[in-house]
Amino acid sequence: MEIINTLGRRKTSVARVYLTKGTGKVTVNKKDVAEFFPVALLQVKIQQPFVLTETKDQYDVTVNVTGGGINGQAEAIRLGISRALVKVSEDFKPVLKADGLMTRDPRMVERKKPGQPKARKKFQFSKR
Repeated sequence: MEIINTLGRRKTSVARVYLTKGTGKVTVNKKDVAEFFPVALLQVKIQQPFVLTETKDQYDVTVNVTGGGINGQAEAIRLGISRALVKVSEDFKPVLKADGLMTRDPRMVERKKPGQPKARKKFQFSKR
């Protein structure tokens, strides 16, 4: 099996995921996943596609991730891994789709408008 290259995005985070046959080692920005994401919940999010498809410890994952916060980055990696597993075998698609892992979350931060302090907040109105 050659290297499978996919992309995952969430908010402003972009994760480039490279999947190869291996022992289940996950490397994020040249660091171990436990070192890059010290929060256990985020590590679980990253492992979720492997758990659902029962392919844990079968593939090595190398990820380059930029932008956003740690939660957005973890979810971008999760989408990238899901897409890579579907490239490996189309049989995984219904399982991942049922848990919503094949959907790119389109929600983004709304832009700030001129004449307002934030996107929707208005400056205090004074009648007189």
